[in-house]
Amino acid sequence: MDRITLGVDTFGDVMVDEKGRTLGEAASLRHVLEEGIIADQTGLDVFAVGEHHRDDYAISAPETLLAGLATRTQDIHLSSAVTVLSSDDPVRVYQRFATVDALSEGRAEVILGRGSFTESFPLFGYSLEDYEVLFEEKLGMWIELMKEQPVTWSGSTRPGLQDAQVHPRTDHEGGIPTWIGVGGSPQSVVRTAAHGLPLMLAIIGGEPQRFAPYVDLFHRAADQLGVPRQQVGMHSHGHIAATDEQALEEYWPAYRAHNARLGAERGWPAMTEEHFLQEVEHGALYVGSPRTVAEKMVRNIRALDVQRFDFIYTAGQSLPSLRRQSVELYGSQVVPMVREMLAESERSGEDGAA
Repeated sequence: MDRITLGVDTFGDVMVDEKGRTLGEAASLRHVLEEGIIADQTGLDVFAVGEHHRDDYAISAPETLLAGLATRTQDIHLSSAVTVLSSDDPVRVYQRFATVDALSEGRAEVILGRGSFTESFPLFGYSLEDYEVLFEEKLGMWIELMKEQPVTWSGSTRPGLQDAQVHPRTDHEGGIPTWIGVGGSPQSVVRTAAHGLPLMLAIIGGEPQRFAPYVDLFHRAADQLGVPRQQVGMHSHGHIAATDEQALEEYWPAYRAHNARLGAERGWPAMTEEHFLQEVEHGALYVGSPRTVAEKMVRNIRALDVQRFDFIYTAGQSLPSLRRQSVELYGSQVVPMVREMLAESERSGEDGAA
């Protein structure tokens, strides 16, 4: 396989200090900035930040934070994960990311999605009844904007454009590199294939292998539509420490509280420690020592035949020191192990179904 892309994600979870006191949104944002710098220094490929509009996440404007990182990092690509395009204006989003691209000398990218939370819809005056059409129409406009040529577009959710040139333009071919984030809808998978864009699978629970049919559908849809096959990526939560025991001990309290809050909103059953350990052993959580996490990543990268893996190193209110620890160990130890294991499996001729 080609060199796999390995990055980290965060949704900007608001942090706590050693005494359990909430640090606040502004302080949490400054810590995310420092984590992005560490990610760059450890040689990771991508640092991605998610967009939310709630009090448990500090990042509502990913591109503003990425602009800060653009001037303090050297090589790492800077991405959203995801940008909620449905409740934003595609022209303004494109302009903001094109600005990040200029500041970073071509390292900006975007993952577009409808978002798994809905707070942005009433906040910006959109109706959830238009959930589908908003994304469909705005994605269509985004595809035109990526060409960086005068755009003529019309739709029902936004005033049309007539031969409009959007500025700034990037100084490279293809415009802003764009992925589509999908949580498991076959319709979304086929739509992404039809647009000829790469697919990012959000695998945040259950056995990762159950997403294999979506990967197969994505490639079959591209073949049937006569468009080139695109890359597939996955992102999942986890935590890394020196030992498996330490990682589990450090991660479980914040993860439990995080799930309790989301569960109360969405009607999920309470997360038990037994379920948590099941997710670590067989599910979508990558919690453990660098070798434990690397071995699990390799198994699932090969099983799903993905070309990118983004490690979500935050879930709930944890300490800044634990978050930095995860990023540092991921970049300095896990990533080199994963690359070596994948290279070794290729040399030995193992296939992805093993």
